[in-house]
Amino acid sequence: MSRQDGVTYAVQPDERLAYQADRRRLVIVGEHPEPVAVAAARLARELVRAQLLADGWTVPHASAAVKDGRTVLTLGDKGAGKTTTALLLARAGWELLSNDRVFARPEPNDCVRVLPWPSAAAIGLGLLDATGLYDQVRERVLAGGRLHPTQHPRVTEALNAGSREPLWKDTGRALKPQFFPDQLGTWLGLTLATGAQAAGLLFPTVNPEAVPAELEDDRALTEGDVFSAQTEDRYPDIFSLLPAAAPENAAILVERLGRLPRRSLMLSHDTDANSALLAKTADDIAAA
Repeated sequence: MSRQDGVTYAVQPDERLAYQADRRRLVIVGEHPEPVAVAAARLARELVRAQLLADGWTVPHASAAVKDGRTVLTLGDKGAGKTTTALLLARAGWELLSNDRVFARPEPNDCVRVLPWPSAAAIGLGLLDATGLYDQVRERVLAGGRLHPTQHPRVTEALNAGSREPLWKDTGRALKPQFFPDQLGTWLGLTLATGAQAAGLLFPTVNPEAVPAELEDDRALTEGDVFSAQTEDRYPDIFSLLPAAAPENAAILVERLGRLPRRSLMLSHDTDANSALLAKTADDIAAA
């Protein structure tokens, strides 16, 4: 990257991309159309996200499912069961808002408004299999359908071969099918939501040997459940395009969400038992 006379120049050698930006225009050039399109989409998403953050929205690390305009947010670290909870609720008649993160903002009427996160949805091969969605995804791939271009080639190879086993990088990070947001509806048959009012919080834990049940512990939302500039895997603002978010937004959101009903749950690998527990718990919260 270099800057000359107010113009920023940058390259991505692996993607064969080059950028030129000033305060009025950003130009992206490359050898192949797909990397150029992905780069343009990422930058457009970053600009929209930055404006939302500047307007008081925050990004909780949560999945979300919606019924009658009210959403239950599911929070926790990687592997806690956020995507599992959202998918199972969506299979039980709820609408899917997001599988991993959302935008949320306290509103003047004392509620919290929630919007979906506009990016690829990562859903593991094992979870697709457990929820009965694997075969229809594989059929689409074999028929020539394409998932998101950020998907690792090993995942595509596994789907073509019919492998349902989870895949991992050497770093220990899971490799998952990457769905365009609209494919959650067209490929998986899920009903999607575009926004809702927060009704309550779920904090799941997954233990394959456990019996699904509500737990007695009183897990509460903390600012660690909300992404910050230091914790979110965002792209660096090398073009100086993004407005700054107000630092107090996360604290305000945590306080407001902390007033809502919350439940801690133990989930297992028994999909039917998980679904029954989640549907009952989420219905109780949404009706409160």
